[in-house]
Amino acid sequence: MDLQSLLFTFLGGLGIFLFGIKFMGDGLQKAAGDRLRDLLDKFTTNPVMGVIAGIVVTVLIQSSSGTTVLTIGLVNAGFMTLKQAIGVIMGANIGTTTTAFIIGFNITAYALPTIALGAFLIFFFKQKKVNNLGQVIFGFGALFYGLSLMGDGLRPLRDLEVFRELTITLSDNPLLGVLIGTIFTVAVQSSTASIALLQQLYDQGAIDLWAALPVLLGDNIGTTVTAVLAAIGASITAKRAALTHVVFNIIGAIIVLIVLVPFTNLIAFLEAELSLNRPMTIAFAHGIYNVSNTLIQLPFIAALAWIVTKLVPGDDVIVEYKTKHLDPRFVGSSPAIALGQAKQEVLRMADFSEKALLEVSNYLENSNKKHADMAIQYEEAINNLDRKITDYLIQISSRSLSEQDSKMHSMLMDTVRDIERIGDHIENVVELKDYQNANKVKLSDTALADLREMFELTISTLKEAIMSLEKGDHEAAQSVLEKEEQIDQMERKLRKQHILRVNEGKCSGAAGIVFVDIVSNLERIGDHSVNIAEAVIGEDR
Repeated sequence: MDLQSLLFTFLGGLGIFLFGIKFMGDGLQKAAGDRLRDLLDKFTTNPVMGVIAGIVVTVLIQSSSGTTVLTIGLVNAGFMTLKQAIGVIMGANIGTTTTAFIIGFNITAYALPTIALGAFLIFFFKQKKVNNLGQVIFGFGALFYGLSLMGDGLRPLRDLEVFRELTITLSDNPLLGVLIGTIFTVAVQSSTASIALLQQLYDQGAIDLWAALPVLLGDNIGTTVTAVLAAIGASITAKRAALTHVVFNIIGAIIVLIVLVPFTNLIAFLEAELSLNRPMTIAFAHGIYNVSNTLIQLPFIAALAWIVTKLVPGDDVIVEYKTKHLDPRFVGSSPAIALGQAKQEVLRMADFSEKALLEVSNYLENSNKKHADMAIQYEEAINNLDRKITDYLIQISSRSLSEQDSKMHSMLMDTVRDIERIGDHIENVVELKDYQNANKVKLSDTALADLREMFELTISTLKEAIMSLEKGDHEAAQSVLEKEEQIDQMERKLRKQHILRVNEGKCSGAAGIVFVDIVSNLERIGDHSVNIAEAVIGEDR
């Protein structure tokens, strides 16, 4: 094969391998659905459980970067603390070694029939579960077919004098090996791919063990870049979680570099004693390194958290998505107390809606993206609480309730639905403001003043609705009904005034759409505030 053919074979093989890994991981993720997120949410109560959860999720999605990004998302959302996240990240590093072990079994001879089976399940069955299974099988076959092509492309390297000299240099200078491994992993955004490449190089005899192991350490450092990129624009705690991944792998690499000679001798001993094939030898090295690194650093999670807190200073405004008051024990033993707990959680949810509306008002005023991000965080928290509270109330409904408790139950069910809809309208306003910014749509000073006035009235109405719910205050609820009439009148007036401004050429058509839609969403928030007040009064709308 000439140089062009070798290069095309290697690059094509690498592309097919990366596609196989991605396709297989996506299939596994679809099959698992939201259970992966729930697994990380529920089973991270202590660092050891966090490590186990990290291993399981990474094995399922075949990507330590994917697990780390998912973890950063949970930290950013307030579902997980920094210490819990560190445990999951450690587990992800262990879980990612499974792919290297799978590659070590070397079943490339069956790659094409595996791809054929996967394609058959994808194209000849309509059931989603079968399609997802087909996607996993197809990705699995593509992974090995890509590896086979990569091996064919790399085989001639062992005969090149330049490459032999590079191997000697890497053996003499482990830091250079670490650097090369890091750079390549950053370039392909996949430690799995870079380790698979290393397995193929070692299998072809193009690189010896003394040069391969430092590159392996660099591969593990390079994979942390994905987490760092995912944390850009996230909360301070999420940034700290991403930095933990970097610090954890750098500390591990430093430890192994200090004991590189005995570590390399250990891997060589295992290769000889267990009669390992060469790709499996690299897999064992990868597994031993990550397990050892986790065992060494697991007792020092608090110290790691302290280090990254010092490196990324600042206070975070974390919106806690988790429920605080819904104790399942009260559902069976005392439904009345359970209803009281549910009401406290509904008030929390209502408080989030008020804070989100204030953030949107600020975003409209100054276009600062942090206000939009906070509003969306509150809206996501509202959605989560909506599901949790509704499930809790459904459990309560199966119990025997007094007439008074039954009324309270109905009121809470209706109120939860109204608050969730308020959250949706708040998200709509954020999107309208995003559209305005992206398309450079200019609202006139008069239009902005009108929106400011309507926001103030809407916020005031929502506040009174929440107060009436909290205290059972019928006067406050009645005031909400009166204010909602004002909101309706203001909406009609503002629509007419804006149509006049558009006709007079003072505002563009695009500005008119943004203005009218924002006003419409605020009017709907007023309607839902009235629903909450009427639920308190006990009237039908």
